Amino acid sequence: MAIPEVVASQRAFFDSQATRSVDFRIQQLKKLETILRNNEDDLAVAIYADLKKSRYDMITTELSLVLGEISTAIKKLPAWTKKQRVATNLVNFPARSYRLAEPYGVTYIAGAWNYPYQLTLLPLVSAMAAGNTAVIKPSELAVNTSHTLAKLINENFPSEYIHVIEGGAETATEILQQKFDKIFFTGGARIGKIVYEAAARQLTPVTLELGGKNPAIVLPDCNISVTAKRLVWGKFLNAGQSCVAPDYLLVHSSIEQKLLGEMKRLLDKYFSTEKITENFMAIVDDRHFERLKGLINPDKVFYGGVTKKEDRFISPTILRNMTFDDDVMKEEIFGPILPAIRFDSLDDVVKKITRYEKPLSFYVYGKKSETTEKLFNNFSFGGGSLNDSVMYFGNSNLPLGGIGASGIGAYHGYEGFKTFSHYKSIMEKGMWIEFWFLKSPPYAEWKLKILRFLLEKL
Repeated sequence: MAIPEVVASQRAFFDSQATRSVDFRIQQLKKLETILRNNEDDLAVAIYADLKKSRYDMITTELSLVLGEISTAIKKLPAWTKKQRVATNLVNFPARSYRLAEPYGVTYIAGAWNYPYQLTLLPLVSAMAAGNTAVIKPSELAVNTSHTLAKLINENFPSEYIHVIEGGAETATEILQQKFDKIFFTGGARIGKIVYEAAARQLTPVTLELGGKNPAIVLPDCNISVTAKRLVWGKFLNAGQSCVAPDYLLVHSSIEQKLLGEMKRLLDKYFSTEKITENFMAIVDDRHFERLKGLINPDKVFYGGVTKKEDRFISPTILRNMTFDDDVMKEEIFGPILPAIRFDSLDDVVKKITRYEKPLSFYVYGKKSETTEKLFNNFSFGGGSLNDSVMYFGNSNLPLGGIGASGIGAYHGYEGFKTFSHYKSIMEKGMWIEFWFLKSPPYAEWKLKILRFLLEKL
């Protein structure tokens, strides 16, 4: 079926009102849950073929998060879809006011290759929960997962409701020429700008989930043992190909040697510098491999630095004695390379990181104090953690979303439902009294005083 035909069929189906019922939405979400559970093995085989990602990591970082999101939506949909009562001011007496969520309509979801199931299906769950139809385009860079998603979705859902369209840049361009009611894009800022421009031509609301250079600041009073574990896991999970991973490390000079030494001990024990193991994975393609390889300065390698093109393998790598002027600090890394910059003055280093665009994530390690509070209050970012990396992403009660160059809008849990919903404002007015005398001529100063009091003071 041609792309315009898919979109037209979805618009007709949405206009039939079929997706609006809460029972329909819950039924379809349960169906999606069953499909994913029944095809877990196929999903694991496909993602290993693309990224050498283990079944363990596929379940923990992809599938379980999606199934958890489905469970939350099914449980809470009746409450999310209820009228939301709000106060009515006295000038509108007698009345009651409320907000009512309704689906946008036909939506477009563009997934990303680094978490090809999670970052495609999480927004789909939100779109379904909100009562929309969805056209989905997985990333063409993860070809096997794209094929698997297309097979599972297209064989189990009618195309007028949910449909996966596969393809590259030309396909994406054709899709963006269609009229959608909501667009959700996950990926890099360069393509995000193209999506945003296309959405603007149609006045279509858009959510952009992008990325950025996420700093991790390590203060001298941190717990070095736990800090090292959480930095190593958060950075090298998914071979560093995570939009919320720490991009670079800012560590106080008094603890730099001890912290990096503990990180090296953990990497020696749990990771390999020779090959892909169960807790690591491949770089997505040759272009990204070469880009990442070019960011490794051999003279500054503290740990790792091993590359094998035939396997698209780059070992966990820590770069030491780095400055903000190094090439690796001039772009988002998105790979298993962690540059470490030591500092003595926190104020000086904060001034330098504010030169970058606002990041998606921001991490601080140290005892809760006025210093940590000041950092979180004064620095602008999408989301973050004190004394952890990445894990805030797994809390569906915390919206995920960037600011500025790191994204527009947010999702996860209720925030995802809101992202794919339009909220109508409604006021129901009583008929038993009407203050016509305040609205009609002749105008008088005493009337104006009453109205100003009602409008300005109450």
